[in-house]
Amino acid sequence: MSGITRTANLLFRTTRASLLRPRGVNPVHYALSKDRQTVRAMATAFERTKPHVNIGTIGHVDHGKTTLTAAITKHQAGKGLATFLDYGSIDKAPEERKRGITISTAHIEFSTDSRHYAHVDCPGHADYIKNMITGAANMDGAIVVVAASDGQMPQTREHLLLARQVGVQKIVVFVNKVDAIDDPEMLELVELEMRELLSSYGFEGEETPIIFGSALCALEDRRPDIGAERIEQLMEAVDTWIPTPERDLDKPFLMSVEEVFSIPGRGTVASGRVERGVLKKDSEVEIVGGSGDAIKTKVTDIETFKKSCDESRAGDNSGLLLRGIRREDVRRGMVIAAPGTSKANKKFLVSMYVLTEAEGGRRNGFGVNYRPQAYIRTSGKSSFIDNNPKP
Repeated sequence: MSGITRTANLLFRTTRASLLRPRGVNPVHYALSKDRQTVRAMATAFERTKPHVNIGTIGHVDHGKTTLTAAITKHQAGKGLATFLDYGSIDKAPEERKRGITISTAHIEFSTDSRHYAHVDCPGHADYIKNMITGAANMDGAIVVVAASDGQMPQTREHLLLARQVGVQKIVVFVNKVDAIDDPEMLELVELEMRELLSSYGFEGEETPIIFGSALCALEDRRPDIGAERIEQLMEAVDTWIPTPERDLDKPFLMSVEEVFSIPGRGTVASGRVERGVLKKDSEVEIVGGSGDAIKTKVTDIETFKKSCDESRAGDNSGLLLRGIRREDVRRGMVIAAPGTSKANKKFLVSMYVLTEAEGGRRNGFGVNYRPQAYIRTSGKSSFIDNNPKP
């Protein structure tokens, strides 16, 4: 929940406090005293003291991506560099908890001694691959999680392919659940297979760091030799192997909308990852991608990871409070851009990679008017193939 959302909740609690407060006590003071944590969060400002990098966990379902994410936050929290989030705090939706799988992408914040990270925990289940695409498209590098008991699996290969296609250049491998393996030769086989797989998809298979450990042991403070110590090795590998990206700060502002919600009395908030440029508070922007013309509005507040900031820049995951915009005016898949710099198109040329049958693709080819689902940034749209495009 963002700080903007908490502001709305606080206003609601202030109103409700008039019915619950002791006689003679100011309702605002009563509501504030009941929610000191909210007040502290609202007062917190986002400070840019370290280089910012977007990473994430990818890999097959049930190989331990969310458990590893939780273990990372716990390990870094012990150094004062993160807030610990357990498994249930990352997979928040009731359906996720019921089924024990990640459905939507989760955004987590932590730091190392040298960097600030935004971490995306991607779903591994094949039914939610579109959410994984959105997460991978936001990454500067990735941690692929592989269970030692299974080795590479279908979604392992699919996620590596998708990561490569959306431009992820560097991968770190975490071989998880090593506590379930007694034979060291099995671990050697998993490493050999992963290096071959990485090379086959254009990654640097022989040089890629591969860390063996147990996320669950790290989370439960057991066996530090395969738990906490391996999380520390993983963070060191991420710091050194994944380069700090160069951001397009000089180009016009552009952010793909990933999530939208309304705050009664405040307005509509759109959140997503900033692709390029810098946006300051009270700047004019356009919302592009609807059925009509671009919608002009002003950004009256900006937040990054529940912290207020004066500007949003390329690489940030930000929430923008939009003046005079209704909830139904902006949707996931639209973009927010500097005025006059972007326009929506319904027809365009593409460079297409077709999955082979071995990769889970089609056995037969497809022709004109084939209608695949196209995922572009955060948008998912039905499309059709036209081999005779008009200019």
